[in-house]
Amino acid sequence: MEHIIKLEKIAAYNKLKGVETQHPLISVYDNSNSKALPNNNRMHFGFYAVFLKAGNCGELKYGRNNYDYDDGTMVFVAPGQVLEVKNEDNYQPTGMGLLFHPDLIKGTSLAKLMSQYSFFSYEFHEALHLSLKEQQIIKDLFNKLQYELSQSIDKHSKSIIANNIELMLNYCVRFYDRQFITRENINTDILSKFENLLNDYFQSENAQHIGLPTVGYFADLLHLSPNYFGDLIKKETGKSAQENIQLKLINLAKERIFDTEKSISQIAFELGFKYPQHFNRMFKKNTGYTPIEYRSLN
Repeated sequence: MEHIIKLEKIAAYNKLKGVETQHPLISVYDNSNSKALPNNNRMHFGFYAVFLKAGNCGELKYGRNNYDYDDGTMVFVAPGQVLEVKNEDNYQPTGMGLLFHPDLIKGTSLAKLMSQYSFFSYEFHEALHLSLKEQQIIKDLFNKLQYELSQSIDKHSKSIIANNIELMLNYCVRFYDRQFITRENINTDILSKFENLLNDYFQSENAQHIGLPTVGYFADLLHLSPNYFGDLIKKETGKSAQENIQLKLINLAKERIFDTEKSISQIAFELGFKYPQHFNRMFKKNTGYTPIEYRSLN
């Protein structure tokens, strides 16, 4: 049975890295002044982690796959995720790291926003690649957090720390938007593949056997995390992946409703609905008419 190191507390991670714990709920460190993590081990995180790479920083794995993790890239880890570290012998870590426990941000505006930072659930080949100017912005925010931790804690500390983390994550949202744009050719190819897979799904008998298609189903076929896939489709089409799937369903339903030899229940089943009433409800929500009303009108 493979060994997994459970890191529920930030102090436990700092101990592995040889980093001083200045605050039990947050740690900011320069990797060049720390030890390498234990090699060939899997680690379960109980807190958020943000890593900025500089130079050769070893090999990270998530879900048994290598991160697309070159010089000047960022990787984000959420509580509950498991990473595997594999390094070459005698390598020296570089870059910067930020760890913060969910308890740190309780009661702050950041706590309400964390679910919006979908890149914490991106996978191995979806890391954020930064330009030199973007790297400097992120490094400045790391330094501000380090400075704040070096000061005596007062009534302003928590809000200042949370605000700086929020600012860093908001910059990462902007930089990911830029990355989606600069990788337009790759994204267009993924969008085209998604459309083809969507057509194939309904032209086959998958809908009858599997049911309604999910975002996760297509993301898996395209070897992407559901969040990254969803964000990419949203950037390219202006609609979420789920909305694109539903739009396809509605358009197909409109076509098939004209076939009066089939009952509405048959059409619902062919499209993947387990219960006809669910199909009726979705169709009326999107068209303003029930399937029977729409058939009569046309």
